[in-house]
Amino acid sequence: MHPAEEIFCEKSSKLRGKTVVIGITGSIAATECFSTVRELIRHGAKVIVAMSEAATKMVAPQAMEFASGNPVITELTGKAEHVSLFGEGSEADALVIYPATANTISKIANGIDDGTVTSMATVAIGHGLPVAVAPAMHDAMYRNPGVAKNVLTLREWGVSMIGPNTDGPRAKVASREEVIAWVTRMLSKDDLVGKRILVIGGRSEEPIDSMRIITNRSTGLMSVRIAERAFERGAEVELWMGGCSVPLPDYIDTKRFAKVSELVSMVKGIDHDAVIVPAALADFSPGEEYAGKMPSDKGFSMKLVPVPKVLPLIREKCDTVIGFKAESGLTKKALAARARERLEAYDLTAVVANDIDSAGKTSASVILVSAKGEKDITGTKESIANSILDICS
Repeated sequence: MHPAEEIFCEKSSKLRGKTVVIGITGSIAATECFSTVRELIRHGAKVIVAMSEAATKMVAPQAMEFASGNPVITELTGKAEHVSLFGEGSEADALVIYPATANTISKIANGIDDGTVTSMATVAIGHGLPVAVAPAMHDAMYRNPGVAKNVLTLREWGVSMIGPNTDGPRAKVASREEVIAWVTRMLSKDDLVGKRILVIGGRSEEPIDSMRIITNRSTGLMSVRIAERAFERGAEVELWMGGCSVPLPDYIDTKRFAKVSELVSMVKGIDHDAVIVPAALADFSPGEEYAGKMPSDKGFSMKLVPVPKVLPLIREKCDTVIGFKAESGLTKKALAARARERLEAYDLTAVVANDIDSAGKTSASVILVSAKGEKDITGTKESIANSILDICS
């Protein structure tokens, strides 16, 4: 068994049955490709690597063959690899040029196919297959009017542009996670294309003094999974996140808040098609924040005051609002009843009811309550996210 087979579907099977060609060109960012190829395999993809002549000077083809478990294409032969992969009856499902130099982008945009990667791009675009380009170059090169025009041309042709992430003088290649997300987006069902979805997650943190806060154990994992799946299903996604204990996707537009009052001030900016709110928000906060750090050598008393309920404010701005109701120790029947009370009180589209014992875990026991009835959507947080997003499609 090849080592690549040992990691097949190790993380998920969402790319199972899909063949992805990674076209590597002559940027030093080519060194990032090894881990990206392996990550695609961990999600079930078969990966074939094609390399330009310049790329072979950056990364050894044998290393990429080890990474993918398949022979690397470094030149076109009588087998017409570009046609067999991307022509009629094509073997490949998508082409991802990662990293893509200014030279490669400009050649593709002008119909020049003088090597393995550019020839594959010509055939794939001509055949209408999904193509994505991940630019990597000096920022001045990316802003060059000619390069900018060529990037725009590729966008107009339907080529997905992954990144780049601007960092000072560099237009850095997209992260491994962003590439995986875009590949999944290109090859998943696109029922949320054209939808603008806002996910509000994490926990509120109400200050007692400059050091101490009132908060809860929410990790923000559910909101991240919903945002990721919404992106992968084609939506334009925005994430508003309070305190959290999980990494945030660098490819999703994210705004942060701490206090409920800060979130309330953000609500006026909602103009989305759907808002999903897994956030664990405080019901009360200290009436006044103590200036500085409260002395710890003596006791103190604190009066809590109620904070505004955010869901009704969101409902005024959006017709499709999905709330969450967390409880502890209730039967499923009682949990569903509590969720229905909130559904009707706030005129929501649906309420996701869960037991707080599942906070931070990768799976949960969950009931989805809507006007149509109740549905048990217990499973992994990714599968729960899909069930929630089905309402928005």
